[in-house]
Amino acid sequence: MVTREMSESNVNVEKDVTLNAESEAVKVAETVENKSTQENDEVAVDNQVENQEAAPEATPEPAKQEETAPAQEDEPQAEEQPQEPVAEEAQEVEPENEEMSKVDYSSLDKAQLVEELEKLLTRPVDSVKEQVAQIKAAFFAIRKEEVAKEKAEAIENGEDEASFEAKEDELESKLKGLLVDFKEKRAEFNAEQEAVKQANLEKKQAIIDEIKSISQDPDNINRQFTHVQQLQQEFKAIGEVPSTSTTDVWKSYQQAIENFYDLLKMNKELRDYDFKKNLEIKQQLCEDAEALDEETDVIAAFKKLQALHDKWRETGPVAKEIREQLWARFKTASSVINKKHQAFFENRKAAEKENADAKTALCEEIEKIETEGLKTYAAWDEVTKQIIALQEEWKKLGFASRKVNTALFARFRKSCDDFFAKKALFFKSMKEELAANLAKKNELCEKAEALKDSTDWKATTDALIALQKEWKTIGPVVKKHSDAVWKRFISACDYFFEEKKKQTSSQRSVEHDNLKAKKEVIAQINAILEAEETEDAPQKIRELMSKWQSIGHVPYKEKDKIYANYKEAIDKAFEKFDMKAFRARLSNFENSISQSGSDKVYHERERLVRAFEQKSNELKTYENNMGFFTARSKDGNSIVKEMERKIANLKDEISLLEQKIKIIDEKI
Repeated sequence: MVTREMSESNVNVEKDVTLNAESEAVKVAETVENKSTQENDEVAVDNQVENQEAAPEATPEPAKQEETAPAQEDEPQAEEQPQEPVAEEAQEVEPENEEMSKVDYSSLDKAQLVEELEKLLTRPVDSVKEQVAQIKAAFFAIRKEEVAKEKAEAIENGEDEASFEAKEDELESKLKGLLVDFKEKRAEFNAEQEAVKQANLEKKQAIIDEIKSISQDPDNINRQFTHVQQLQQEFKAIGEVPSTSTTDVWKSYQQAIENFYDLLKMNKELRDYDFKKNLEIKQQLCEDAEALDEETDVIAAFKKLQALHDKWRETGPVAKEIREQLWARFKTASSVINKKHQAFFENRKAAEKENADAKTALCEEIEKIETEGLKTYAAWDEVTKQIIALQEEWKKLGFASRKVNTALFARFRKSCDDFFAKKALFFKSMKEELAANLAKKNELCEKAEALKDSTDWKATTDALIALQKEWKTIGPVVKKHSDAVWKRFISACDYFFEEKKKQTSSQRSVEHDNLKAKKEVIAQINAILEAEETEDAPQKIRELMSKWQSIGHVPYKEKDKIYANYKEAIDKAFEKFDMKAFRARLSNFENSISQSGSDKVYHERERLVRAFEQKSNELKTYENNMGFFTARSKDGNSIVKEMERKIANLKDEISLLEQKIKIIDEKI
């Protein structure tokens, strides 16, 4: 019952954070490596500029071109496309898109949606993808409502929900066919685009190779300036290339252009101006990176650092003499954030390990719980409390690592489910057993009620005693029925025995005389206790005990009360006069208990409790049977006296057992 209350949304968030952190850590490593390459490239460009300062100055046209020529290092920007053709294309597509954007597909019915989809399939697939998706969503929303309505009507008409099948919809089949056609057209379009990109790659590579070839002829470099400008325009006009080649192609192009303009000896003042602007940008980036050290959110600081690295890569070079120093400053600030980021994940990893160890311990603890020996409701409830306590501890623990968290939760949940499944089976079996016991006791009640009005005193007495013995062999019943069924049974028995007592009223006068005699014995014992002379008190007590044993039966309602008074007086006498026989038995028992181990003491206590219950049951049986005899005959009187003697002995033995159990409880 755990709470399967370890939620899945929290696990997904934890996975996302870990994955993002790992990908970002890889990105930092790649950024630093690429940055190192970039700065080396900047050094190479500066060296080439210095080496060309002695060469003849280039014409003003290359200097002018430098303002538009790319001066980036490694990272490609989005490739520029010819502006005029794009504008024209936009003018051509715009009316169609405007017309399609006005359509509210959610307001159309299925037939209209299919018709609109057919129209869209006549247009270029790359321009209608969004509209197709909207039509699909609108159509299946309508279809879902139709199916739900059909299902509700079918169920209302008596059809089984599990066997329900929606009716075939021709428009749905047609729509699916059109969607398949659209998917095929998109696949063809994508294949064509990949072929175009591959052709573009070959064209761009040819231009790069031609620029490199021009740079190999420094004597005629000025003559090739116009041609290189044309090549640049052609390069820009060419469309996209495969994504796997974009970076390499752009780097090669950048390198070729930079080499060409270095040979032309770009205008030094413009280059210094670029250096100045780049320096300002990179100094600000350094300050921003250093300020991240104050950021309390390590993850947010790390993400901001990635953005700063991206901007650094996009920014051009600075003067060679401060290049390494500036990069070292930025790198140092980055290292501080990277170390914090690494420490954050290491600490979290340590916390996850602690949580995993704690959860493993809880799993082992719950798996050790044995259910084979649980035979009572109280025992099952006690173990249930332990299970719930373990579940509460589990809820307090945080997540473990992604590799083990789900497995640990499944392990813990399985143990909880197994326990509560076994508990449910036990309660089910006990419910059946208790119900069977109740049926048996109700049957005995009916038999007792059928006998209670009988005047065949001897036969009915034997029958009721047999029913009482059978009652004792039947197990417990449900608590809410226990008292009622017992009162019903005992009421029937008591009614019979009360009626029997009325028929034997002559014996009652004798019982009242016996009651007076026993009260006199108790009074004499109390008088001895109050007297100052104690020399022969033990002997007198023993004589009074013998006298008590010789006195006959007392009224049934008074027997427990009078015996309790007698036992109280005798206990006081034993205590005051140190009655050695009784005391010696208790003393020997106490000595043997002191010399025994704890296991043996517990076993002895269980034995004494069982003996106490057995003697108590025997006493009840004798006391019940006393009501079945009369003292009219000589034999009957002797039997009554013998039973009274046994009852007195049982009471003494029960008293001794109570004292022994008390001694053990004090020792434990």
